[in-house]
Amino acid sequence: MLDPLAALTDAFTSFLFGRVETTRLPVRTSTGQAQAVYLPTAAPGLGDSGVIIGREVYSGKGYIYDPFQLYGQQLPAPHWLVLGESGNGKSALEKTYVLRQLRFRDRQVVVLDAQGEDGVGEWNLIAKALGLTPIRLDPMAALDGGIKLNPLDPAITVTGQLALLRTIIEVAMGRGLDERSGFALKVAHAYVAETVTDRQPILTDIVERLRHPLEESAEAMNVDLDDVRAWGLDVALVLDRLVDGDLRGMFDGPTSAGIDLDSPLIVFDLSHIDRNSIAMPILMAIVGVWLEHTWIRPDRRKRIFLVEEAWHIINSPFVAQLFQRLLKFGRRLGLSFVAVVHHLSDVVDGAAAKEAAAILKMASTRTIYAQKADEARATGLVLGLPRWAVEIIPTLTPGIAVWDVNGNVQVVKHLITETERPLVFTDRAMTETSVEHAADLEAEAEAEAEARAEAHVAAQVALAKQLADDAVA
Repeated sequence: MLDPLAALTDAFTSFLFGRVETTRLPVRTSTGQAQAVYLPTAAPGLGDSGVIIGREVYSGKGYIYDPFQLYGQQLPAPHWLVLGESGNGKSALEKTYVLRQLRFRDRQVVVLDAQGEDGVGEWNLIAKALGLTPIRLDPMAALDGGIKLNPLDPAITVTGQLALLRTIIEVAMGRGLDERSGFALKVAHAYVAETVTDRQPILTDIVERLRHPLEESAEAMNVDLDDVRAWGLDVALVLDRLVDGDLRGMFDGPTSAGIDLDSPLIVFDLSHIDRNSIAMPILMAIVGVWLEHTWIRPDRRKRIFLVEEAWHIINSPFVAQLFQRLLKFGRRLGLSFVAVVHHLSDVVDGAAAKEAAAILKMASTRTIYAQKADEARATGLVLGLPRWAVEIIPTLTPGIAVWDVNGNVQVVKHLITETERPLVFTDRAMTETSVEHAADLEAEAEAEAEARAEAHVAAQVALAKQLADDAVA
């Protein structure tokens, strides 16, 4: 019950303004009708600083992502994992992302291009557009003066050289080195590092010393010389493959001059290497370690290391261990590692499950394109995706992906500009729109347009002449 003062106030207000309170009868309605009462909401974005990727599907907002801008605030690590089956837009995303990053002056990108197209690497068009020449690693070309990368390059520390040699041998053998073989390799490498000072040491020096160990090597361990030779035989045979086998030419000489490590984009074209051979992980290990010691420097530049077919790294325990170290150091030196993988099951069920889990844990950003339902469920379980995201992954259309940026999960439509489209289009072989064919079509169209223009001008001249003749007559 109102007190007298409140009742008097209410009566006075009602007299001046009328009754301000109304009684609403309950309304029965459906959920579909009632939802119009509530305004649509969308998850917050990642900020407005960095590289634009496209738009968030549900809200239509622009989606901007940059690991260097987000690091330390929304991202604990700048590394990125891209997943999805072929034909859904992974390659287009990577290429536009790199092109857009290169608009910042302090960015540098290295790409390991393992996919071939029209006889060259997939990134060849972008390199040409930027006026760059890809570094093509090809055993046949290397024999004829092509590019060489030396695992014993003096730019790599002695410790790094030995670790790289062990990785090469372990990858090729498919198992770890035993203590005796490891000792033989260490002794041979130490001798070469100490005695070859007038030039770059090369793998041939290591192979020769393994085949012919010195007496003092045996005396140091109080064993027979024949034992030391036997311990290093398997190691010598593996390294001989890089010197005189199917991989000869690429790694058995001094590092080629002229590799511009200050270029904004460096593309290593691996398309001439069999992707399913043991050569690919060996090659990636050598390139990775060589870059670690020659390219990554504490100069405040932001670097991106993008690896196509990255399962060659993550699925090999020995190569994965090298890259784990690279990723850990990379955070301190401004490095963002981008790994592109088709199926996560290729990695987590492989021989390097432990190492793969460690690398995946470092990738705070995960982009997942369309996958089959069972693969999507497995991916969601490993990456800890919410159920709604797992359910929509099989329904995604090309160009649309689920983005998980340290727990901020959104569905994003990747947008490609008309300028970028001819550079990132990667199925020309299927659609018969190769660069040469497209150029021919464009030339034909221009010639046809010129012919039409000339015919139009001729018709106009003829008409004007006819009118002039009629006027004179």
